[in-house]
Amino acid sequence: MTAESVIDTQGDQTAAQAPATVRASLSPSRAADFKTCPLLYRFRSIDRLPERPTVEQARGTLVHAVLERLFDLPAPARTPESAGDLVAPQWDRLVTEEPELSTLFADGDAAGVDGFLRSAAALLEGYFAVEDPRRLEPAEREALISAVVDDELLIRGYLDRLDVAPDGALRVVDYKTGGAPREAFEARALFQLKFYALVLWRTRGVVPRVLRLLYLKDAEVCDYAPDAEELVRFERTVVALWRAIEQATARQDFRPRPSRLCDWCSHQSRCPSFGGTPPPFPVAAAAPDPLVDARSRPATPGADE
Repeated sequence: MTAESVIDTQGDQTAAQAPATVRASLSPSRAADFKTCPLLYRFRSIDRLPERPTVEQARGTLVHAVLERLFDLPAPARTPESAGDLVAPQWDRLVTEEPELSTLFADGDAAGVDGFLRSAAALLEGYFAVEDPRRLEPAEREALISAVVDDELLIRGYLDRLDVAPDGALRVVDYKTGGAPREAFEARALFQLKFYALVLWRTRGVVPRVLRLLYLKDAEVCDYAPDAEELVRFERTVVALWRAIEQATARQDFRPRPSRLCDWCSHQSRCPSFGGTPPPFPVAAAAPDPLVDARSRPATPGADE
């Protein structure tokens, strides 16, 4: 395997900065979609069907926004009270930037909005139960990182947080707003973090010492320590996964893979497993823009969040 670094801090500039040899792009969320259900990958990445936001997804987005802004404050001011004070302003900002979020609550449903904001604040209490942000100075937050592997596949994703120790050791931190990890969901979350670890190793020459999942609802921490040999194997897995996606695209054959995650899928009405019929395969999908796979979509509750 060969890799070429593509370090990017602006998502809309990735295509312009990618080497000319790059012809495909893959994020951890889209890779996980294909692993979970090839038809779900098609609906999201090829058909690009809209998905109505859910309260769970919106709550996760809000908590992530608050935790990002929390570190803008001076260290002594990073208190539970300060985090709580950020909840309502950050929600107002998100609704302004993404007006569809306003449809989650009926007009005039002040009680619903208030309960939603309180539930987000409760998750922040879980964060303070497992970390003291006054003792942390993250090196990067909400950073887009990317690398080219196998000469033509651009892999990239957004880190919630990257901590760098004085000795140069890296710790990748990901906030999860769902419940305590179950085996299937934890495997999906670790897949995402290994994806980030691979990019960091290929771009910086350092294998992250720790991949950390912070489960805020239950105030639990899950640490994982990867090694270089594991990341080499993981790189082969990612490349093989993309080749499988290419084959499925060429054959226009994306089959459903029913699982318990179907309960949260927005596309059951179009899924053959539930008596539905997928839309005609898009003609443009024969030659898609390989670099239109930047920011991850909201995760299904309990999976990525």
